[in-house]
Amino acid sequence: MRELYRRYRRPLLAYAMRAVGGDHQRAEDIVQETLLRAWRNADTLHPDHAGPWLYTVAKNLVISGYRRQSARAAEIPIEGTDALRAEHPDEFDRVLQGWQIAEAMRSLSRDHRAVIVELFYRRRTVTEAATALGIPAGTVKSRSFYALRALRDALEERG
Repeated sequence: MRELYRRYRRPLLAYAMRAVGGDHQRAEDIVQETLLRAWRNADTLHPDHAGPWLYTVAKNLVISGYRRQSARAAEIPIEGTDALRAEHPDEFDRVLQGWQIAEAMRSLSRDHRAVIVELFYRRRTVTEAATALGIPAGTVKSRSFYALRALRDALEERG
């Protein structure tokens, strides 16, 4: 393992930096996870033949990261005076907003609420949410679409 680390740490970091557009933190995380997986598979890896395997693992981690990012709904910017309030919310506004969201969530069906909780509160990917809920990934996608629309409507009704 020390030989693998010594030989591949820097080239893997350079590869990961290019793959993630220069995000040093993400690149370090990818290298760390790649080498951790190598350590877990140390009994089957030979230092002289591990390079292609390490780069494949790193590439798959980059791809998984991009998929995880694209599984999230796009954020909508807050305009006008709400933007100023959102930048410096006081405790009362934060608590009030939490109550409003909780009340609006209670108006959703159980299935829609479960999908919202898995995707946005537990920050799972569509595949992970599907596994946790025991439903197909396509069902998670469609439920999240309709759940977000119902949640938006419920929040608009409450002002």
